[in-house]
Amino acid sequence: MSVFGVIVSTRGFFPGWLAQEARKQITRKLESLGHEYVIVDENSMPYGAVQTYEQAKACAELFQENRDRIEGIIVILPNFGDEIGVVNAIYESKLNVPVLIQACDDDLELLDVDHRRDAFCGKLSVCNNLRQYGIPFTLTKLHTCSIESDEFTEDIKRFEKLCNTVNNLRKARILAVGTRPGPFQTVRFSEKLLQKYGISVLVEDIGNVISRANEINDPTELEKAILEIREYANVPEDTPMEKVEKLARFKIALEEAVNNYDADCAAVQCWNVLQNQFGCAACLAMSMLGDKGVPHACEMDVMGALTMYALSSASGAAAGYLDWNNNYGNDRNTCINFHCSNYPASFMGCKPSVGVLDILGTQLGYENCFGACVGKVEPGPMTFCKISTDDVNGKIRAYVGEGEFLDKEVNTFGGPAVCSVPNLQELMHVLCEEGYEHHVSMVRGHVADIIEEALTKYLGWEVYRHR
Repeated sequence: MSVFGVIVSTRGFFPGWLAQEARKQITRKLESLGHEYVIVDENSMPYGAVQTYEQAKACAELFQENRDRIEGIIVILPNFGDEIGVVNAIYESKLNVPVLIQACDDDLELLDVDHRRDAFCGKLSVCNNLRQYGIPFTLTKLHTCSIESDEFTEDIKRFEKLCNTVNNLRKARILAVGTRPGPFQTVRFSEKLLQKYGISVLVEDIGNVISRANEINDPTELEKAILEIREYANVPEDTPMEKVEKLARFKIALEEAVNNYDADCAAVQCWNVLQNQFGCAACLAMSMLGDKGVPHACEMDVMGALTMYALSSASGAAAGYLDWNNNYGNDRNTCINFHCSNYPASFMGCKPSVGVLDILGTQLGYENCFGACVGKVEPGPMTFCKISTDDVNGKIRAYVGEGEFLDKEVNTFGGPAVCSVPNLQELMHVLCEEGYEHHVSMVRGHVADIIEEALTKYLGWEVYRHR
């Protein structure tokens, strides 16, 4: 459910009853979709539609009063509308939220003076003025459409996801637990560039989380966490209880840290302090929190966590954190993406099994590496993305594209995902040439258009869209 500011506009010499009708249609549609709205009182101005500068100011004041609630603005043009009224209502409100512009279809049989709309033309004038004022806006899929059409319903659903993505990123709070692994300079980033866009990085020492995990002595709390783990994942029957309890302790402590910092997402130093000092893997706890709506990235990759949060905001689904890892035989548009893993169960598409960190276990001891989520990612459409800070050039950039998870065999451990990406070789060239990391975030469904528009139009970041 979202809250939208709604502006219905009309022009004096066009039939005003069209605006009255449009008010009823848009409010009824938003209510049917479960949304709330803020709109000027119908009796406060003729037809309840914004035309003059004074009416625009009244609308802006109403929006200002609800600035903490309004997530986006929807402009309805039942006829040509008044572009000055619309642009001033938005400009004077000082709301920095996405704007959707809708214009109504004309009826070929009703182009007489008493019925004609000319919204087809008026939309161009509104958009022209928004550009002059530097106000970014979003268009409906069709230049004009009926408010009651299925097409406009889909426009609103997409716009809700766009608003969610933009607004979430502009105030994102990322918890960085620990420090990056020494060899991984690839996850370095600029906190200052992030803060410029309202994104905060909160820091917690991994040692504090381990200390809290050791201190938990409430048997009821532990039993509850252990039951949650067993319901969430397949734990091998011969697993010693002490190992399951360690996973429960770390999960409780990590979740407390996330809640204490009011974090939207997190990046965790998942090796090697945790294994050496506490004796378990972080994956399962991160997976479970990801499925609760708080994405977690491995290896203290703060930008990976932010990317996961963006994808989750755009799709409404849990995102995964992977490596671009292996070629898939001679099929050059297919590859294997892989991690140990910490994938949320809903991202994986199946109930994961709990295993060990196979690769790290060779160095850290398998007895210290229990807690990885094991399972092959199930087939379906996916979107991939990675946001990165370009510290040298003082900018934030990203790449995004779409592909498919495939139902193909792969003989490996951990969490493999067989991915089909059109023109994969071109994408790999771009990532290498531009110095992007080997990490990537993915989510089920195709939402690249939303991510691209959110990052470029509303955040002003540089985005490579792979097609």
